[in-house]
Amino acid sequence: MTTRAPAGYEADQRRDDLSAYARYLSAMDASMRQKVALTAAHLLCEGRVADMGMGSGQGSAALAQLYPRLEVIGVDIDPTVVELARRAHQQPNLGFQLGDIARTVFPPESLDGVFDSSVLHHVTSYGGYRHANAADALAAQVEQLSPGGVLVVRDFVDPGPGTVFLDVPAEDGDDGRDPRSASTAALLERFAGEFRSLSPEPGFPLARAPREASGALPAPRPGWRRYQLAHKHAVEFVLRKDYRADWEAEVKEEYTYFSQAQFEALFARLGLRVLSSTPLRNPWIVRNRFVGRFELRDTTGARLPYPPTNYLIVGEKVKAGQGVAFRLAPAENPRQFLRIEHHQDRATGQVFDLAARPHPTLDIVPFFFAGETAYVLARTSYPRPIARACREETPPLDGSGPADYLAEPIAVVQTEFPVGHTVEHALERAAGVRAAAIQRMIPGTTYYPSPGGILEEVRSMLVEVEPTFVNAPSENVSGFGTSGRIRAIEARQLLRAAQVGGLPDARLELNVYDLLARFGLPFGPWIGDEIPLAAAGAGAAGGAGAGGDEGGVAAVQPTSLAALLGRPSRRRFSRVDPSASAGFLEVRRARFEELTADGGVVAARELEYVVPRPLGVLTVSTALLARAPSGEVVLGVDDHDLPAAQSFSGNSGILVAPAWRLPRSVSALAAAEAFVRERLQAEYGVRVGAAVELGGAYRPSAGLTPELVQPLAFVVTAAPASAEAPASPAAVPDLAPGSAAARRLSWVPLSELVAGREHLPDGHLRVAALRAAHALGLAISPPHPR
Repeated sequence: MTTRAPAGYEADQRRDDLSAYARYLSAMDASMRQKVALTAAHLLCEGRVADMGMGSGQGSAALAQLYPRLEVIGVDIDPTVVELARRAHQQPNLGFQLGDIARTVFPPESLDGVFDSSVLHHVTSYGGYRHANAADALAAQVEQLSPGGVLVVRDFVDPGPGTVFLDVPAEDGDDGRDPRSASTAALLERFAGEFRSLSPEPGFPLARAPREASGALPAPRPGWRRYQLAHKHAVEFVLRKDYRADWEAEVKEEYTYFSQAQFEALFARLGLRVLSSTPLRNPWIVRNRFVGRFELRDTTGARLPYPPTNYLIVGEKVKAGQGVAFRLAPAENPRQFLRIEHHQDRATGQVFDLAARPHPTLDIVPFFFAGETAYVLARTSYPRPIARACREETPPLDGSGPADYLAEPIAVVQTEFPVGHTVEHALERAAGVRAAAIQRMIPGTTYYPSPGGILEEVRSMLVEVEPTFVNAPSENVSGFGTSGRIRAIEARQLLRAAQVGGLPDARLELNVYDLLARFGLPFGPWIGDEIPLAAAGAGAAGGAGAGGDEGGVAAVQPTSLAALLGRPSRRRFSRVDPSASAGFLEVRRARFEELTADGGVVAARELEYVVPRPLGVLTVSTALLARAPSGEVVLGVDDHDLPAAQSFSGNSGILVAPAWRLPRSVSALAAAEAFVRERLQAEYGVRVGAAVELGGAYRPSAGLTPELVQPLAFVVTAAPASAEAPASPAAVPDLAPGSAAARRLSWVPLSELVAGREHLPDGHLRVAALRAAHALGLAISPPHPR
């Protein structure tokens, strides 16, 4: 139970008049779609959800419309806000309630979801800037959650301690104190004196730095000023420097109160499994308010990445004594499960290592329809601690925190029993679905999750079952304290989660795309970054600012998918002894201990996983987008040869998306983009402009490797003519930018790749093609009969 917030909390939360109300609510509503989409991606399809601090109520109404099986209750401390929301939004599954989100509003364990969107910093700011108010509020909200319920927080994040240099323009306004006309530098100096204006001692230390270059620190731009200040205060300023109309209200608030590590530790203490912990960067804000508007450097002079515009953390409440996180410990037994094979390219002499598990995997995806809406039964919160391995060596490019429990298909090992019997047995054991409830089975997708280093073929079976909105614990097959829960989830909701990093398991995403495409159902709105793909020859917005070419979108000669599939078969690899290998892959074994909220060990297992010795566990895959002369969107595809393809199909040829394992030294997204741009020009002779994150990062095989793949979409600005002959692949490492390409790409219509996705066994290519088509709103294949 929390204590009442200090006097003045409610009054300061209210706006003084109706015009101020209008400005406040309209400002919130401008970004409401993104807020709702980001958070709704992690909610269940049904149950009772509280939207804390709902403001205008538009977000609550959007949730209720999006999920008619949800009962949505908007909560706000301001009675005027509540009354206006009740008048504006009336739906059968929507209600509004007056309440203090920092205190108990609902009975214990009566909610299935709690949603805090940009509200907790109000609890701290109007509560004496006491950061513990946010922790108290979250503790009260967790008490109101039922076990298995989710807490979703979207707010700002403290960058942590440290001093930085902030360069800002001094000539984009005057030197006065009016925030509406002041230069950015003058506004910063004013901000330093009035930040946290409700405090008895507002402001923070700010020092002008010399203009001269010093060591690795270059001089600021002409017309700019340099300041030295705390990293936190720099972030507080750049996040609000453009909100000048209500500046006096803005300086009352302290946006940041917890760092990402503090959020994650608090969630664990409250008995929540962290399902997602992701810094968010709104692409529009970055392009229009960050790029070219300020520069942030550490004390050595190195450029710092732009700060997150928001932060999203999602936790699942578990019962007392259940696991919430994992830690690694040294293994006590030698490795005995995974094996490494070695294959030599007969043309180049290069030896490839492949890691293999003993048995093939079958993914089972039960689904049903409720009207025109497709639902799938997925295994959620399944322990995958291997994802935590190597985080210290190579942290994720997007800054996401550890998520030890994932949503994935119901996976089984395929044995000597027939597939139909295997599916029936697995569904009854894992989900309680009897054979009589199965209406039909549809062979699904078959692909190789990461064929460059993993010898794994995943097959799936789509199984239509009688409608059942199940939410029950799964049979324990993991060897840990839980094997997750089987839940019915709206299919497009899973795709939304993948677009914001909330669904790291690529297998479930690919099966959902396959399911929707088979029945001609829309994928739903794309909520990730927009791909700025203009007409051929036209400039791609943001290309130069993003560090790419300023040229227009390239027009390239297309190649049909049928033509590529009709190429002669080939076999380029031979098995060789381990002595021929340079030891690129390494099998590691560790003890993974599942911990409770108080640090006790629930269960422990030794698991094996594979990593590349000379490189990190991060991969960047690419969707290279251009246009055919007709204007049709095409995707760059590499007709490659890999030993994994030969091992499964008998032939080495495989269509792949260009992808690279990153060196351990590449630890930021901007550096990864620069690395990929260089490799694209060196290996393929391709120049690219604008780059965007193509949805969230994903794990191709979370039970086998900690590999994390970040897909990037690039707008191609120049590419060699398809008739140019490739050079020898052996010369690739020696190629310099501008030299002849070692390999060439085929430019395949994106619509053909989606329609012929069963012919794309490379998991990276399939993810790239489906996400790109989704982002660009391309039509999917005609429906199969229901």
